[in-house]
Amino acid sequence: MRRRSLLISVPAGLATLAACGDDKSDSSKASDSPSPSASGPSAAPPPKIVDGPLPAVTAGSKFDEKPTVAKGSGEPSKQLAVKTLIAGTGKTVAENDFVVAHYLGQVWNTAKVFDNSYDRKARLAIQLTQGQIIDGWRYALAGKKAGSRVEMAVPPTWGYGSQGNPQAGIKGTDTLVFVVDIQDAFNATSSAKGKEVTQDNADLPKVGTNTDGKAPSIEVPKATAPKKLVAEYVLEGDGEEVAADNSVLVQYKGVLWDGGKEFDSSYANKQLVSFSLQQVVKGWAQGLTGKKVGSRVLIVIPPELGYGDNPPQGSGIKKDSTLVFSVDILAKL
Repeated sequence: MRRRSLLISVPAGLATLAACGDDKSDSSKASDSPSPSASGPSAAPPPKIVDGPLPAVTAGSKFDEKPTVAKGSGEPSKQLAVKTLIAGTGKTVAENDFVVAHYLGQVWNTAKVFDNSYDRKARLAIQLTQGQIIDGWRYALAGKKAGSRVEMAVPPTWGYGSQGNPQAGIKGTDTLVFVVDIQDAFNATSSAKGKEVTQDNADLPKVGTNTDGKAPSIEVPKATAPKKLVAEYVLEGDGEEVAADNSVLVQYKGVLWDGGKEFDSSYANKQLVSFSLQQVVKGWAQGLTGKKVGSRVLIVIPPELGYGDNPPQGSGIKKDSTLVFSVDILAKL
């Protein structure tokens, strides 16, 4: 089992962004919705991908616009029905990628909407890997391009199985209809791609500017740690600014000011991380607020905005440690 993130601030000091259960992905914290997260690993064989039947989108037909979808007509396919309603031209989605998307889900025979991200105004970031997401999404979205709108009808076999999803009002016999707007896709080798910003303060750490998906270097100076929060661009992107109540998808690396020892890293874990800025230590929340998507940010966190005298057990962080992070903001959710 991979090492967990040490970002979130909790009274007991044990910090994790992982979902309930030891093998869940950090990504699911970005959404309070139960769908389309998987309820457990599936043993079902791969489905046959068919063209239909699929109900019509009767309103909201533009990309990134909340759709209205008609009730399914007749019996749905026993296989996975998939149709690209809008063909995008962005990067191709692959198995194990993190997909950033808006989506709406409803039940085939009632048209009852059980979940949609449009009303929440918060995109979902979820990994297309077994056990993290229902198999219907895995098979339907792999090979599609960012910028695409995809409609799918998912039978129980590749949805929530015979147990359904009572929390979402889904029965074990329900075929589910989803419309998914694929905003972007990322993987463990994704990096910020912003413009380099001069790092000319000798009293602050210097962060590497490589964009090859490998962890950047962090050189901590032999100087007194700053008493106040530092949050400065290393690479400045041109995306949207992050607000204090947003969730983000990031790559990051954390080292101690004293000695420069690495204590946590998404690169080492080979796992992107998503979280709400309202869930993490204050230094992260304050340091990323106002920064642009596509940026790499140096954050130096004094103890009172980090873990203070109560660091996470087993983290290697001593009491009253100053923490240094390089954070690549890949997406705002």
